[in-house]
Amino acid sequence: MTVRKKVVAIGGGTGLPAVLRGLKHYPVDITAIVTVADDGGSSGMLRNELRIPPPGDIRNVLVSLSDVEPIFEKLLQHRFKTESGLNGHSLGNLLIAALTSITGDFVKGVREMSHILNVHGEVLPAADQSIILGAVMHDGTIVEGESSIPKVKKKIKKVFLKPDHIRPLPESVKAIREADLITLGPGSLYTSVLPNLLVPGLAGEIARSKAQKVYVCNVMTQMGETDGFSASDHVAVMNQHVGAPFLDTIIVNNQPIAPDILKRYAAEKAEPVSVDRDKLEAEGLRVISAPVIRTTGGVIRHNEAAIAQLLMTLFSGE
Repeated sequence: MTVRKKVVAIGGGTGLPAVLRGLKHYPVDITAIVTVADDGGSSGMLRNELRIPPPGDIRNVLVSLSDVEPIFEKLLQHRFKTESGLNGHSLGNLLIAALTSITGDFVKGVREMSHILNVHGEVLPAADQSIILGAVMHDGTIVEGESSIPKVKKKIKKVFLKPDHIRPLPESVKAIREADLITLGPGSLYTSVLPNLLVPGLAGEIARSKAQKVYVCNVMTQMGETDGFSASDHVAVMNQHVGAPFLDTIIVNNQPIAPDILKRYAAEKAEPVSVDRDKLEAEGLRVISAPVIRTTGGVIRHNEAAIAQLLMTLFSGE
């Protein structure tokens, strides 16, 4: 009997679901560890009103791993537009909030939602409580709130979490210890990836893990977070926050981007992340350079199938 490989995927935002949508088609055991630092939109409102961790990133991950009809997926992602208190809320967020209320616990609520959606794998919040993400800028300014950090458009020196006493979920620690492969990203470096690594205990478990550790690098820079960043800059920031180098492999894009798409991104002060391969390899990283993007409606996204296929080759040593 073949033992299924265990994959732990860490992140948030729109990046992590792209990895998971591809991986769920392979015979691997998946655990997704998802940031709970979001404080904007529907998630922020539910977080403040109900005193629960923000459900938005969790919802996106659940949907990406689910096995439901496309219309039900659209239903979960439906966002109300009304003059009432429902305005801005997504139905999926409200369902997670309701299940949290019914079960009396956010993690139990997420688990029940996973059963309803026939999710391939386990979805865990990085912590069973709301987290406030803060940033110290290079000029000494301190900004608190995940949604506020990119808006100040200053160079970030480091990010931190509040409150001081945050506990990782035992299930997350167990999953990391048992993992054969750990992936981070893609997604906003400071506001989607790093909040998970800052949960006390998680970074240490990842660093000590014997699993292969892979960073799926962002394709474009992000204004207010990674302006002018190269691939090695992304890695250096993660190492800085973890306290030591810990990654084995980085996946970067080498697929050309159409000029009209580049022009559209340039208007938002975003540009392709430069791949400084020599520097990455000098730091001991295996660099996998491949076509890993698709463009939909003028927006660049990671190609789920391509990313998953590359990750699976790490098991076979190809």
